[in-house]
Amino acid sequence: MAVIGSATDTLNTALKSNIVPDQEYLLQGSVLDQYVEVLLHRLRGLCDNVDSGPESFHDHELCFTLRATSGPGSAMVLPLRVRRALDVPEAPWQLRYVGQHELGDKNRPTVVRSSIDMACSSTIVEFLTELGCRMDFEYISRGYMFRKGRMKITVSKVFKMGGLTNKPVLAPSGQDAIAEDMRVFAEQLKPLVHLEKIDYKRLAHLQ
Repeated sequence: MAVIGSATDTLNTALKSNIVPDQEYLLQGSVLDQYVEVLLHRLRGLCDNVDSGPESFHDHELCFTLRATSGPGSAMVLPLRVRRALDVPEAPWQLRYVGQHELGDKNRPTVVRSSIDMACSSTIVEFLTELGCRMDFEYISRGYMFRKGRMKITVSKVFKMGGLTNKPVLAPSGQDAIAEDMRVFAEQLKPLVHLEKIDYKRLAHLQ
């Protein structure tokens, strides 16, 4: 008789087999409002969806942290993000875990960090609150998304709740070659925008 494994066992097996995209390769930069149209025009020529044009998006994102004790005298902070599409109300909400960036090789062209995404219902905010998560901040992002092979390029503006350009790629572990692809692509967007690795620890010290 066959035994059906749990969802956790299935997920762990998929991760070990490099099936699930669990790493994000990321470059970020900013562009002045007056040059956005020029940047979009250049991206239309460089990216795959030339005929159909870029996909627009209008999202609301909430950022939570869950503090847990991982051992005697040690605390662990788990960052969780919840996103919903304001322009597509019927679409499922998205829950996302984003880990700390890997220290690794300083010469690596991009930031690399763990990332797991899953679809969920609108009750996720209530669930996370009951779980003990604290919402740190929320914002609205509106912009366009392009695709170039395995890369996803977004040009968006962030609005506080009451100009950012980023280029993340999700891939299974051990796909470092894509970081070089991203570096080469980023070179083609200069001097309009300089996409680079962000030192998050340095930013935290400056705040």
